[in-house]
Amino acid sequence: MLSEAEKRHNPWKTLSGEVKYDNKWINVTEYAVINPSGNPGIYGKVHFKNIAVGVIPLDENNFTYLVGQFRYTLDEYSWEMPEGGCLIGTESILETAKRELLEETGLIAEEWTELMKLHTSNSVSDEVGYAFVARKLSQSVSNPEETEELKIWKLPFEEALEMVLIGQITDAFTCMAFLKLKIIMDRDFV
Repeated sequence: MLSEAEKRHNPWKTLSGEVKYDNKWINVTEYAVINPSGNPGIYGKVHFKNIAVGVIPLDENNFTYLVGQFRYTLDEYSWEMPEGGCLIGTESILETAKRELLEETGLIAEEWTELMKLHTSNSVSDEVGYAFVARKLSQSVSNPEETEELKIWKLPFEEALEMVLIGQITDAFTCMAFLKLKIIMDRDFV
């Protein structure tokens, strides 16, 4: 284990930074740096203006709900847990999770448990994500955003987990959340 001082020690030296791209969701900054070996270089960072929030809804029979949509960046279809973004400083992470679950699936949950915090791609971005498990579900009406053409799929949790294991679900956030939840579920039954 590292000491607190060791954890805070930054071997990188930043000489300057220049924003190369900026919109309402992200910005990209290129930094002139001195790397840990003492050599000059550049480092690009994608800064996310939202916190990623994901939800694994589980009903009383351990069925879950996946959201399917065509992902522009991948140029392919993707099955994922309900996910969205929390604009920093506008609402709590939990309120975002509740909003996203309702918007994308029409589900309302009475019981919420934070499952994990993760960094989605810490070599190039500062994006942080939080995943929740939502239980005691009731159905309402979904209201997806205009950029979302969603399909909802209700299936047993174990089938969704199998999709993760065989590569049918490739969204990193969804994969990590399902795998962690499975480990927690298994430990609770030991």
